[in-house]
Amino acid sequence: MPTPYDDTYTESQVIMTAVKIIAPFTLTYGLFMTFHGGDAPGGGFQGGTIVGVTVLMLAFAFGIEPTRQWLRNSLLVGLVTGGVVIFGVIGLAMVALGGNFLEFYQLKEVFHVKPKWGLEAVEIAGISLIVAGTMITLFFAMASGFSPDRPSGTGGTSMAGERRESADREVSDDD
Repeated sequence: MPTPYDDTYTESQVIMTAVKIIAPFTLTYGLFMTFHGGDAPGGGFQGGTIVGVTVLMLAFAFGIEPTRQWLRNSLLVGLVTGGVVIFGVIGLAMVALGGNFLEFYQLKEVFHVKPKWGLEAVEIAGISLIVAGTMITLFFAMASGFSPDRPSGTGGTSMAGERRESADREVSDDD
């Protein structure tokens, strides 16, 4: 079924099959990086980036518009907003416990748990959501400039044709 964005998306069985095979592994690796990042290289930023790139792969393979409809703006705004709220709440909780913003040593003094759990909560629940949501949102924002009328996203050949027509109208043989 043709879409109104035929010039920016070409269906390729090779790419679609490759993404179907690779996407579960990249998503799993992104989640691994997010959850394992406190004890090893990685963390919320790296894991969120990999999860976001997995969604971008799906968009390239199956079309930007279907992926955009699948991940509504409200979901993406919720991811980013939720991440910011979680980050802020955890930081302010440390202030409420008598420390500074994001001073996780208060967890040891008040609850007798390792300070690392506060950092893990910020990275897993806050930073990874913010990064993944922001990457996907920026991709959709950049991709929104592509349409059949504007194949280059900036006007492309149609703008050049309009400029040429307006230049022809302004110049007359009577001058």
